[in-house]
Amino acid sequence: MRTLEEWLAHQERVHPQSIDLELARLTRVLERLDWAQPSVPVITVAGTNGKGSVVAHSRAMLAAAGYRVGTFTSPHLRDYRERIRVHEAYVSADALCRAFERIEDARNGTPAAVGAAGPISLTFFEYNALAALLIFEDAKLDAWVLEVGMGGRLDAVNVVDPTVAVVVSIGLDHQEYLGSTLEAIAREKAGIFRRGVPAVLGSLQLPADLESAARASGAVLKRLGREYDFTRGEGCWRYRGPRWDIPDLPPPALLGDTQFANAAAAVAALEELAPRLDLPPEALARGLISTHLAARFQVIESVRPTVILDVAHNPAAAAVLAANLRALPRAGRTLAVCGILADKDAAGVAEQLAGCFDEWWLASTEGARGTRGTQLAERIAPHVKAPLHIARDVAAACAAAWQAAAPADRIVIFGSFHTVGPAMDWLEARGLLPPQSFREYTEPPSSS
Repeated sequence: MRTLEEWLAHQERVHPQSIDLELARLTRVLERLDWAQPSVPVITVAGTNGKGSVVAHSRAMLAAAGYRVGTFTSPHLRDYRERIRVHEAYVSADALCRAFERIEDARNGTPAAVGAAGPISLTFFEYNALAALLIFEDAKLDAWVLEVGMGGRLDAVNVVDPTVAVVVSIGLDHQEYLGSTLEAIAREKAGIFRRGVPAVLGSLQLPADLESAARASGAVLKRLGREYDFTRGEGCWRYRGPRWDIPDLPPPALLGDTQFANAAAAVAALEELAPRLDLPPEALARGLISTHLAARFQVIESVRPTVILDVAHNPAAAAVLAANLRALPRAGRTLAVCGILADKDAAGVAEQLAGCFDEWWLASTEGARGTRGTQLAERIAPHVKAPLHIARDVAAACAAAWQAAAPADRIVIFGSFHTVGPAMDWLEARGLLPPQSFREYTEPPSSS
């Protein structure tokens, strides 16, 4: 039997492309597995930014109401098992390996597979998504919350029919796959909508094409500022929707003004589950204050200098990061540790953050999509007046910034999951971040 590391290495080699958006391959494999659509409520969340926050809010509020929830997210920061969670517990390596064995048998067309007829190629992400579906199916959950990996229409998650579909935001990212305009990207993300299914639109700034596509699909529109809304008060906020009017909700535990809109989108989605799941306001409140999500404007104040972790990797997310930094008082300088993948708009990110940092340390990132610190400097230099320093990798950038920082300063580590994850390893190794801990869900998928 392969180890988890061996399975992941194998999956990198199976398909000739790391990204190949289509649903036909997955559908055929699921047919061979004799898989059926879930009978429990499913929330599917798409968007350029904010998906992870909406998933985290939804998971926490459902859990606070006593429900067993499966969540699928991507990518991961430090541990592949972050991607598939059952009621906040990471799925065990053994459970993942058993799921991968079933998927491998089905894609290769072994005699046990239903209607088998030759091998089917799968991408790394498609293995991941299929494993989540098998594990959630066997875990007998009360609800699923699924985060779209890229786009929507052709993303692996879209093989599941949602009970409610959420699009949080639209920004320019992954243009090589989704289109070069906001309108084209909106149409791709609208692919998660279904006839008669609520479509939660979680921002006031969304392309008109998104609403048009929702109408064309026959989805039931639920728009921020129209069918639902929120208002902020002193130390609280209020949600108003077609069924719920909930005053005095506590501020989200996740920091930043944008988290109020993300939390409201999550509440709007949960409101649509109310006929099937009892979700009292007290549970929503408990969920809001217990929501946690690493590296989304995560402020570590227990160390000096203060460290802020944020996976912002496109201009829209960088604009949110800049607003959050401006809103957070500081006594000293603000130093950047930044690593951005080669296929991202590094210049656009730098332009949004140009006035936020007194010095930058630019780290080389690894992998096929990685970029060298010198290349990153060339791309952002026209937009940045502060000094730029080159580091061989994320650890070296963290060490240099830490050495240069005074206790009253703050270090902001951002630009990619591939930057923040290694930075968290560096911080933990030096006792600056508590050791990573998690519960493990060990029930293996059924082999039948």
